[in-house]
Parts: sequence; structure tokens; C-alpha cells
Amino acid sequence: MSLTRHRSAGYMTNWAARLFARMIDRKLKPLGLSSGNLPVFFALADGGSRTQKELALGAGIEQPTMAATLNRMDRDGLIVREKDSNDRRITHIRLSKAALARADEIKTIVDQVNETALSDLNSLERRVFMEALGKVTATLSQADDPSEP
Repeated sequence: MSLTRHRSAGYMTNWAARLFARMIDRKLKPLGLSSGNLPVFFALADGGSRTQKELALGAGIEQPTMAATLNRMDRDGLIVREKDSNDRRITHIRLSKAALARADEIKTIVDQVNETALSDLNSLERRVFMEALGKVTATLSQADDPSEP
């Protein structure tokens, strides 16, 4: 049996993800942030709120990992937790004003890293790549748990 990493879609995707995360982490570090915060920023940058469960499901992250991320973000003043007015057992999470103020800067950093990563692709290759990646993630998500959207 011969294993060739350059011919493994899973290996290459994981490698690319690690490289993306490393570059984004390096650029977010001066802001006191990391790529681990991004799923929460992506979900809440519109100013809305979500429950921890909704955030974990939307990001494809296990509940304990999301809980740890939210605890760190709470400690750093990046999120606000609010009890539901109708059901006090439910807590809604939203970005703090300070975090929302950083959203444009974070978006710029993410856009810069994406541009760097895709810089050797022309517009057609970029579109095909993103469409193919969308299909791959949808297929894997469905195969992993058919009840997930």
C-alpha cells in the first residue's frame, strides 16, 4: 500500500486548514484573538444572538469545545450572556460592543488570508474551487449525520 498525501483530499484539506489557521492566528494575535474565536464571530457579527447549542451546531463544534471557547471569550469581554426573558434556563449569547467594534478588522484579516490563499487561482478556478468545497462539505456533513442540514 502506498500513501501519497498530495493525492488524499482529506489530508490536503486538513493541511490547508492548518495553514489557514496558522496565518489567521498570527494576524489575530495582536488583537488578543485566535482562529478559535472565528466561528462565534461569523455567527454573531450581524449583531444577533444565539444559544450555545445553536453556536456549536452551526460551527460543527462539540458542546464542550464551544463552552470552553465561550468561557474564554466571556473572560476577555468579547461576548455577553443574557437569560431568555421567557425561559430563564436558556441563555442567549451575543458579541459585546467591544467585539462588534473589531468585526470589520477581523473581516479584513480573514479576507486578506483568503486572498493570499487563492491568489494563484483565476476567477473561474476560485468559483469552481468554492463550489466544489461546498459540495464536499455538504456531502461529508450528510454522510456523518443525515439528520443535520
